[in-house]
Amino acid sequence: MVYRLPKKGPTEQDVLKLVMNSGEEGILQSELWKKMKADSREGSRAILRLERKRLIERKKELSEGRWTYRVFARRKFSTVDSIAPIPCAFCDIEQRCGHTALINPSRCDKLTEWLIKTAGEQAGAA
Repeated sequence: MVYRLPKKGPTEQDVLKLVMNSGEEGILQSELWKKMKADSREGSRAILRLERKRLIERKKELSEGRWTYRVFARRKFSTVDSIAPIPCAFCDIEQRCGHTALINPSRCDKLTEWLIKTAGEQAGAA
């Protein structure tokens, strides 16, 4: 008698990486399966687990006359633009700054001003 190991399907990490790399436009499930070389049953299981964990979301879409889902990542990759406004990102005294040092985040005027400004913008947007 020959025993075979069960075929290993796509991991959640593999699926999530492909979905995140698809960018803002997302990816059709059928395209995802092709890229992963997986069948819809294997891929659907991984997608459902990620959806339950709220890491992805699916939106129903008509594609080539058939209903399918477009998959989007709920988390986005960080960009340099997202940290550029933070004073610490490009501070000229950053190497001397630390929690136990004389120069530290709790005593930094630039950081305090930026936090107050950002909090004001957030409150105005709400």
